[in-house]
Amino acid sequence: MRTAARIAQLPPYLFAEIDRKVALARARGADIISFGVGDPDLPSPPHVVEALVDAARNPGTHRYPAYTGMPEFRRAIAAWYLRRFGVDLDPDNEIQPLVGSKEGIYHLPVAFLDAGDVALVPDPGYPVYETGTILAGGEPYPMPLTADHGWQPDLSAIPAEVLERARIMWLNYPSNPTAATADESFFDRAVQFCESHDLLLAHDAAYTEITFDGYVAPSVLQSDGARSCAVEFHSLSKTYNMTGWRIGWVAGAPEAIEAIKRLKTNIDSGIFDAVQTAGIAALEGPQDHLAATVERYRKRRDRLCDGLASMGVSLEPPRGSIYLWVPVPQGHTSESFTALLLDEAEIVAAPGTGYGPSGAGFVRFSITISDDRLEEGVERLRKAFG
Repeated sequence: MRTAARIAQLPPYLFAEIDRKVALARARGADIISFGVGDPDLPSPPHVVEALVDAARNPGTHRYPAYTGMPEFRRAIAAWYLRRFGVDLDPDNEIQPLVGSKEGIYHLPVAFLDAGDVALVPDPGYPVYETGTILAGGEPYPMPLTADHGWQPDLSAIPAEVLERARIMWLNYPSNPTAATADESFFDRAVQFCESHDLLLAHDAAYTEITFDGYVAPSVLQSDGARSCAVEFHSLSKTYNMTGWRIGWVAGAPEAIEAIKRLKTNIDSGIFDAVQTAGIAALEGPQDHLAATVERYRKRRDRLCDGLASMGVSLEPPRGSIYLWVPVPQGHTSESFTALLLDEAEIVAAPGTGYGPSGAGFVRFSITISDDRLEEGVERLRKAFG
């Protein structure tokens, strides 16, 4: 059986490979502590679960949903955007619900890239920016991110011949995997750059609500001109501990939203209305869980930083996301250190090279594991490497 050439171009999906290694280790009896995947261990808010249950009992939710999402859900998204960022969106023309933001991130290149077109992708970055480009027939061009440049792309370094073929530029702040943050002035410059080069700026904003130490993440749509050249992807997954629910949205430039709508009407049938009803409850209901969640993540961040320091690995605590981007000890590569962690401490972390060549020399730790398992993980690090 022959697969399509585009499939042959794809590397194994990083997190599927991590799951495979964990399963093999557990099969041989290892007590694995996984810092690998950013899947919140905390439950979804009770009022969100109750909203789902009530809506699922209504037979009216059992039929096909609207392709463009429930109007009430789109209005709830618009109201949240206005409260959170001061951005007044048109719920009919500037918002499209998604079956999780990953779905939309994959489909954006399908809607905007022809064969030979280029997407500018952060390196290191969330792998779907690159794989979505490949599957759409486009060419990913890596924008190296380095500590010297604040883990932000040097836009002036992108060659003119690449920009001539580029159609999309991906950004992601707070960042997965680097946990770097950005301020409004950076987004202002990025929007101006994309306007100058006729690029669609696509900002993955999945972690804007998980921030620490007084930092408040901005939206790219706050920048002048963004509403005509930028879209922003949000998800309920991390903010409301709803990864399994598969619900998010994309908002911004009406022309881009229309293209995504046209694509989605041909390939999926929308989000279960009961899940959208729960999404409304999440956005409009009590928000007190969020402060408690962020505080718990802050404590975990600090505890893991302390544990890493006991190994001689020092890093500045990140101001956002649910990750620590950790330099490997001298003499190790990303791969050799993740292998050592598994062999010596029965700990799984994600190798930095899984996010692009510029991730070499780093591993990513997620803090989405229970407090007691994180504490045990810190103790294992200290015993094995301290």
